[in-house]
Parts: sequence; structure tokens; C-alpha cells
Amino acid sequence: MKKVLFVLILLFIINCNFDYAYANDILNGITAKSAIAIEQETKQVLFEKNANIRLPMASTTKIMTAILAIENNDVNKEIVIPAEAVGVPGSSIYLEKGERLKIIELLYGLMLSSGNDAAVALAIATSGNVSSFVSLMNKKARELGMYDTIFSSPHGLEMGAHYTTAKDLAILSAYAMKNELFKKIVSTKEISIRWTTRNYNRRLVNKNKMLRNYEGADGIKTGFTKRAGRCLVTSACRDFRVICVVLNAPDMWTDTKRILDYSFNNYQKFHISAKNNPLGYVNVKSSK
Repeated sequence: MKKVLFVLILLFIINCNFDYAYANDILNGITAKSAIAIEQETKQVLFEKNANIRLPMASTTKIMTAILAIENNDVNKEIVIPAEAVGVPGSSIYLEKGERLKIIELLYGLMLSSGNDAAVALAIATSGNVSSFVSLMNKKARELGMYDTIFSSPHGLEMGAHYTTAKDLAILSAYAMKNELFKKIVSTKEISIRWTTRNYNRRLVNKNKMLRNYEGADGIKTGFTKRAGRCLVTSACRDFRVICVVLNAPDMWTDTKRILDYSFNNYQKFHISAKNNPLGYVNVKSSK
């Protein structure tokens, strides 16, 4: 008979001073229609509010666009901007037809300035046309277990059924943050990229205020449409990484800070060595 040895167990445990009244205050004070916080590695839920209801997600859609563009392209490849990527409604980096930019430059335009035109350019560069790229987005969603998500565009402007849940978006973000290039891009506060049809560069400033206002924040994406409301996906890393999603959140910055504070204040991560605890037990103060 083969012996099975568990080399490492990852365990989250609530601190012994956990205050349920405080937890209820946090829940009642969150303005978001839907919210969740998970630990990135284990995907353990640390906080949730209506986390499984389907809602539009605006430009947080671009998290999927970015990770697919990274995984399916040589990011240093230079492309010619097609006509379809010019004049796309909404937020823009003002691409011009025939302009030449690298995939990596478009990725910064996508995630820092939330360029809808950059999203279209990346979709076409990756799959040949927007429709094929949207199919790739939905295929990837199924692979990741995002069963309550449907994409209809690469930028978040709805062109048919287009929705997700806070839980699905957290799953996607936990996956994307494992990619070092993605993590580097979304943690960048500002950068300049070329504007090859002009004699000066584009200056891109990240719209995500969490990068400047919250200790440990290193991503990920803001979003807004009238229908979706204010949406924010945040990654923050201290002793462990928390992915926080708030959808349709009138006070998305405060909501996110409160949820992250709650997560870091009430959870600790323990690595249990099988060498020292052969049965997988660990002593927990004031508990059985």
C-alpha cells in the first residue's frame, strides 16, 4: 500500500479576537450591490455580500482582455492600428489609423487609461477580429470556472449579454495576478508610451487610486458605466494577497478599504509542516 504524505497545508484561521458585531457592521456599511474578498492562493472567501448575483462589470472586463493578450502574443511585437480601433466610444488613448505600437504599449493603455480603443486593437491583434476574441474570452472564462460570466466585448461596453459575478471576477483576478507581466502593468502608477504619428509621447496615469492610498495595493482595475455603476477590482498584498471585488458600488474606494482592512485584521495565514505536525493538526488559541 502506498503511503501518502502531505508536504504542505495552507490554512486560514480567524483570529481569536474575531468580533461578529464588527463583521455585521462591515457588511451593513458596504454600499456595493455585490462584493467579495478572497485569498489569492487558496481562493478562500474572507468576506462576501451577494457575491453570486450576475451584474454588468464595465471596464473590469479588461482584466480578461489583458491576460489573454499577454498569453497569446509576443508583447514586444509591433502592430499597425486598424481602422476598427479608432474612435471607439468611451475612455480612449486616441489611437490613430496606421499608427504603429507594440502590444506591451497597448496593454499599458488598456489597464492604466482604460482605453477602449486599445482593447479593440489588442482583440484584433490576438484573434484577427473582435468576434473571435470575444469567443476566446468566453472559452477562457469556462476554463477558469467562471460559470456565471458572459462577455460580449473586449472593453466592457455591452454589445449583447455581458455580465459576471463578484466571485467570478475574483477568480479571474486571482489567476491573472499570477502572471508577472500582468502584475507589473496593473501596479504601474504612470508611464509614457509612444505616439508614433506625433512628435511627443502619450502620458498614461493609472486611474486606480488604491495604488496611492492603500498600503500593499498593487492593482487591478476600475470600471464605470451608467448601467454597471462604479466597479473596482483590487489586489493588496501584506502577509498574504487579497483580491477584493466591488460591483455597482457608489462608494467603491471606501467599500474596498473597509473590506481589505477587515480581511487583513481578522485572518492570518499559517504554513503547517507535515514534519512537525504529521497528522495535520495545529494548536489554536482559545479553540478546540
